[in-house]
Amino acid sequence: MSGTTGGGPVRPLRMAGALGSPYSLKMRAVLRYRRIPFEWVLRGSRWDDLPPAPVALIPAISIPDADGRYPDAMIDSSPQIVRLEAEFAGRSLVPVDPVVAFCDLLLEDYGDEWVTKAMYHYRWWYPDAVAKAGRQLPLDIDEQMPAATLERSRQFITDRQQGRMALVGSTEGNRPVIERSYERLLDLLDAHLAGQPYLLGDRPGRGDFGIFGQLSQLVGWDPESARVAVERAPRVVHWVNLTDDLSWLPVDGDEGWDDGWVDAGSVPDTIGALLHEVGRTYAPFLVANAAALASGADEVVCAIDGTEYRQGPFAYQGKCLTWLRAAHDALAPQVRSAVDRVLDGTGCEQLFA
Repeated sequence: MSGTTGGGPVRPLRMAGALGSPYSLKMRAVLRYRRIPFEWVLRGSRWDDLPPAPVALIPAISIPDADGRYPDAMIDSSPQIVRLEAEFAGRSLVPVDPVVAFCDLLLEDYGDEWVTKAMYHYRWWYPDAVAKAGRQLPLDIDEQMPAATLERSRQFITDRQQGRMALVGSTEGNRPVIERSYERLLDLLDAHLAGQPYLLGDRPGRGDFGIFGQLSQLVGWDPESARVAVERAPRVVHWVNLTDDLSWLPVDGDEGWDDGWVDAGSVPDTIGALLHEVGRTYAPFLVANAAALASGADEVVCAIDGTEYRQGPFAYQGKCLTWLRAAHDALAPQVRSAVDRVLDGTGCEQLFA
């Protein structure tokens, strides 16, 4: 296990993030669940002594080397999860069944890259949410900043984030697509949680934490989206609060961490319905985004849920499709065939055509 110091005590890894960041809370919840010792600090605050990351994004994680030093910091929650799986044993997030593991990977990507559109939209579209975010988010850096500095920070962050809304798809034309997608996700999760505590078994996987990260803001922070969640999906609100810290959760087979998952033949119908939602929304966007990037077009145009959806092409989400296809191609032939059977008819199959 990483983090040892010449046979001495294990030093905690360090993570810098922000309370209003869905990916920060995603990774904090992952570390808590996996019982990996860590120190959490607000990025940019006077307590933040992490080394610079390659790109100024959060969360940033630094894992101590054999000498107990923190030589670098990495970003991007999905690669962070992969590295943690390689370096820390126990309470894995990866299902043993490779078919189920691939579905879990797809659900994480959907949470990270599609549900985030709803998170951004609800935060910067509705006046109450804009007012709250503008006043609260700067305080992560310095809770004692003077009122005049806070006002300048509020104006700066509000102008910057609202100026990016069209880039992530939050426009008047796309508003029905994004809001209906969020409402359906709440309904689908609420129905699923009536019968099972996590997406793919009695323990959480990558997909749980990917969706949780965005819902930590949608359900627990931003006023309008939280109001919708309380009215439509009480189980989801409770699940989000619970998933924030699952360090207490007993996992069958903790020593071997191989129990507690469904297998490919027993994926619940409610998860089949959620995969249909992925195929209804995220899959057509990913395919159209990749086509726009390949052709050099300045706009992504596709039909989502019977409605025309438009936004600028997004290079990172082009990489996401490449990575998903690479993971699909890397599956053993019989596993790939089984994955394709699970995805057949959901709309997700277009990702791998």
